[in-house]
Amino acid sequence: MVSRPAPPAQAVHVFDADLIWVTSGANQGDGLDLAGLCQPGDVYQLDRAAQPLRLMLQPTPAENGSQHIAQGSELGRPGECITLLARHVMMAPDGDTVDILLIRHDEAQALYALPLSPIAARTDYTLIEAHEDPGAVRLSDLVCVAFTTGTMITLAGGAQRAIETLSPGDRVLTRDNGPQPLRLVSKATLRALGSFAPVVISAGTLGNDGDLVISPHHRVFLYRRGDKRLGDTSEILVQAKHLVDDDHVWRREGGYVDYYALVFDRHEIIYAEGIPVESLMVNAATLSLLPEELTAEIRARLPDLSHKPHFGTEAGREVLDRVGREALFKHRDKD
Repeated sequence: MVSRPAPPAQAVHVFDADLIWVTSGANQGDGLDLAGLCQPGDVYQLDRAAQPLRLMLQPTPAENGSQHIAQGSELGRPGECITLLARHVMMAPDGDTVDILLIRHDEAQALYALPLSPIAARTDYTLIEAHEDPGAVRLSDLVCVAFTTGTMITLAGGAQRAIETLSPGDRVLTRDNGPQPLRLVSKATLRALGSFAPVVISAGTLGNDGDLVISPHHRVFLYRRGDKRLGDTSEILVQAKHLVDDDHVWRREGGYVDYYALVFDRHEIIYAEGIPVESLMVNAATLSLLPEELTAEIRARLPDLSHKPHFGTEAGREVLDRVGREALFKHRDKD
């Protein structure tokens, strides 16, 4: 029997908790702290001189839920414990929410902040919620490009099948390369809170046959020609979270969500609920952000796989704010 290599350590980047501090509010001057000591409505900023520290974590949590520091970490020593203490939800100036986990390096009794999406220095972030129960998420779990249970994927012959029934070797229809075999179907279960909550694109909004429920960072492919173009090219990729208008597209929070990632030999545009969306792009950058079990599986089964991104311009929130989301949405006639 050939033994698989041990899953690699996972890297996350953290800040000293005191470097994310209240610039306006009840706790002015204080750094990020335990949930019970923080006041919703306070405005925080990341110190302009703040430098992130690389925290290396062993891939398997301890039985009590703590995680151990791995070799190569910029803080602590291998084997020392990291404990997850709280989850803070903040709102950025553009309306996006940012989840920040508060963690403790147990041996040093030092607090650190782990943002689950990028934050910028000298930018106001308003605290919306502070939770003593951070949820059942590991520190290295970041939402990946993934679909949820029941998503209908178009196969080579045009038939559609639910994503949870697909297996490696099944031939899926791609926009650019015709039928392509699946190399890997992976699943990760996360708590559907904050940055982990899926986005629901209601049926018909983009021409989709049914509700398309995907991870927030999953990009939808849009083709807009002539005066309807959103960027320098006709082919545009838009993250699902940027489409949210709380009417036709919204975030679904609560409970747990099963995310499925589809991996091909290339980064492909496939069809989910009848509309084009991306598959999981595998490269060094994305692997560092995936849930650890998914990263380990890809590295073990497809160790040499590295994708080039699909050609196309990505449109961010500011572009959609300028042109208006209604310009992208298609609405079925109502009786």
